[in-house]
Amino acid sequence: MSDEVVHTFGFTIYFVFALMFTWASHIQRTNPGAGWWALSISSAFFARLLYFALLYTGDARLITTAYAALIVLEKPLLLTGLVRFLNLPITTRWFWLVAAIAELWLLLTWAGQMDGPNRVAGYAVINSGLTACAAWLLFSHYRVVPGWSLLVAGIGSLALSVHWLTLLVITRYYPAWINTGFAIGAMLTLVQYLSLLTAVLSLFQKRLLESEARALDMAFLDPLTGLNNQRYMTTLFDQALLLATRPHHIVAIFFIDLDNFKPVNDQAGHAVGDEVLKAMAQRLKDCTRSTDICARVGGDEFVVIGTQFTQEFQVEEMAKKLLEHVLLPLEMGGYTFQLGASIGVSLYPEHGNNLTELVQCADKAMYHIKHNGKSGFAVYGGERLREA
Repeated sequence: MSDEVVHTFGFTIYFVFALMFTWASHIQRTNPGAGWWALSISSAFFARLLYFALLYTGDARLITTAYAALIVLEKPLLLTGLVRFLNLPITTRWFWLVAAIAELWLLLTWAGQMDGPNRVAGYAVINSGLTACAAWLLFSHYRVVPGWSLLVAGIGSLALSVHWLTLLVITRYYPAWINTGFAIGAMLTLVQYLSLLTAVLSLFQKRLLESEARALDMAFLDPLTGLNNQRYMTTLFDQALLLATRPHHIVAIFFIDLDNFKPVNDQAGHAVGDEVLKAMAQRLKDCTRSTDICARVGGDEFVVIGTQFTQEFQVEEMAKKLLEHVLLPLEMGGYTFQLGASIGVSLYPEHGNNLTELVQCADKAMYHIKHNGKSGFAVYGGERLREA
């Protein structure tokens, strides 16, 4: 394989990766490692491009020195990117110091016209050491990113480290191996940077999924109490009805309006009132099962959708349990509050075929309790209300 083919292949691949890392680094809130890796692979790209451009000169010392200077620069950029990507408490100046020693070696051997093998040996050992350090960091922290991308990048880095040392030995005895060595190096670099790019995109995907989950939480959860909100309740009601399609199963809607809540805000302030609502929400949640839906639908109004009842008396027992928990004294902000609840109950399919109808029926039953002494529950019964 000719020099032109090998290096055209190399700098073309590096150029593509430089563009991809540059693109990734400009995505808002992307891990800062991507920007450093854009610089490191760009350094490798220019090294290959410069090597290709200087081939016509026939000056082997000039070609290898210029190439080596840029390849050495790639390593501290790569390692700095790893430290930033993994958020490690490591001082990166040591990487730059070691790279500076390699660059100084190249400068001194250039000025002293040292022969090729000795000139190459000095920077190759340092290059191999820095690449091995990258492998160690990747192996030590590969679990930071979901999947195996960092582990594969570590394997690629370790292989590159070994490749640098073996290439030095092999080309001393078989100079014609140099082009094959460049091709192998390009492939290993491809593995290394492709894995790093995968890691960047994996974190980006993870961030998107977490953002989506937070957005769904905001859409379906009440921000104060952490209960489901009305939108979530409406969305899941059809699933609750699926449970009611089983023989003799009943779905019950409990519309709960807290009694004596306004004096809490008037006496202790809205901050304490919010804490009282949170405590009441938790009490209601403690009364429900995993198959039930508990939601806050207004200031001090809540709805519980109870599923998997087989007898109507079980619905009344549930209503009593909810009422008993609300009636328990509550200490908050240096005050002791005694709240109550007016609870209206409607049943599917007896009182309606959809959530809107059932909530309206439960609301009417709740107002019956509210207007007849408060702190009780009633089951809606069409033209009449059955107060329990």
